[in-house]
Amino acid sequence: MASHLSVTDQRAAIRHPVDYNVIADYLGRGDVDFHISNISATGFMIDNAQGGGRGDRVIVSFPVIGRIEAYLIWSKDNRACFQFERIIRVDDFLEMIDQLQPNPRLRRRR
Repeated sequence: MASHLSVTDQRAAIRHPVDYNVIADYLGRGDVDFHISNISATGFMIDNAQGGGRGDRVIVSFPVIGRIEAYLIWSKDNRACFQFERIIRVDDFLEMIDQLQPNPRLRRRR
């Protein structure tokens, strides 16, 4: 079951720029290469989307948090935004960001 955040809550979540390639298990389509360009505690955006529709489900793996399911919220051109099915704990999220953004100058202040 998705976390069902309001659009305002989703937009308010701090997004961190990342450069992360991962193979997603796209339910109904199989393995799909994703390039994740930003991430927050509530979801992530890819910049190499190839189709898909609102509500599509994917399973992706991240450092620290492991495998997590996400739902397609919107897509436009080659961008698509996915919402995690659960909210990531703050301490796990910060540790994951440290691994995904090795350059501390790119990290937002905490």
